[in-house]
Amino acid sequence: MRPDTRRIKRMRRNRNKTPGMNLTSLMDVFTILVFFLLTNSASNGALEAPKAIKLPSSVVETKPQETVVVLVTPENILVQGNVVADTADVIAGNEIVVESIKRELLIHRSRSLGLDADEEPEVNLLADRKIPFSLLKKIMSSCTSAGYSKISLAVIQKSSQGS
Repeated sequence: MRPDTRRIKRMRRNRNKTPGMNLTSLMDVFTILVFFLLTNSASNGALEAPKAIKLPSSVVETKPQETVVVLVTPENILVQGNVVADTADVIAGNEIVVESIKRELLIHRSRSLGLDADEEPEVNLLADRKIPFSLLKKIMSSCTSAGYSKISLAVIQKSSQGS
């Protein structure tokens, strides 16, 4: 028997064998994915206030939920990041309900998903601590006029004074 035929037979036997799959890289990817999901799922509890506004302080125990956010800066009023009105114009105006805010809230209410039939939509109001209450009253009236009866004012949480 020639050596070539023995080598050919050995090559044919080894050709049918497929190498095993290396799972080390795949396990590393899954570990990183699980770590990423765990760290990001815990960070949904609180709203992040922009650096442009300073929130008032409060002794509050419950955290705000993820809802429509109305942001009031000294210059503008924003609904979900869209500028809807100038703060100075709303303060100077005589109307109780600001139509541009109401219109934008109605748009977001029609888009809102995941609300039960008996669950009311909610608004989180982030306002600088120097904003006059008369402006906040107009914004809250616009929210209730758009059907948002639950309004949460965002504040900086302090430790309770009794403990």
